[in-house]
Amino acid sequence: MVAPDSTSPSKVTAADAGSRPDQLRRVALASAVGTTIEWYDYFIYSTAAALVFGSQFFTTLEPASATLAAFATLGVGFLARPIGGIIWGHFGDRVGRKAMLIASLLLMGFATVGVGLLPTYDQIGLLAPVLLLVLRLLQGLSAGGEWGGAALMAVEHARRGSGACTAPTRRSGCLPG
Repeated sequence: MVAPDSTSPSKVTAADAGSRPDQLRRVALASAVGTTIEWYDYFIYSTAAALVFGSQFFTTLEPASATLAAFATLGVGFLARPIGGIIWGHFGDRVGRKAMLIASLLLMGFATVGVGLLPTYDQIGLLAPVLLLVLRLLQGLSAGGEWGGAALMAVEHARRGSGACTAPTRRSGCLPG
């Protein structure tokens, strides 16, 4: 990266632009809000997997097996996260991080609403657990994109030399989630 020309005030690097306290606060707040939304969705899904999904989507299995199958769908989301980080990171470099961060949050919301509106096994048969698995996969992919994108935006907008201290602040969104 070429250092900005000190005689030309119009040339500003991302780190210089990010050193403005108001912009840094906005990025840190947006990162924390995104993380709150992401983890709220994960916590809701985890609770539903433990209490509801086994009896609604895996009715042909014994209760203990149905609960394990519901937790397996939870695991699919975690396995998809690194893949989502790669995919969203690739397009974030080409299209823009902010656009991809917004898209990942919208996908998380869409998938979560889809899980909430999903018909049960008794209503549509085998398609119900398949759709549950697909929606969980979408949640995992979007969470991977949100995680990496928000951390990277926080570091890019941090004051020079404090990026490593700024990235963990977005993790604070996990607590309210």
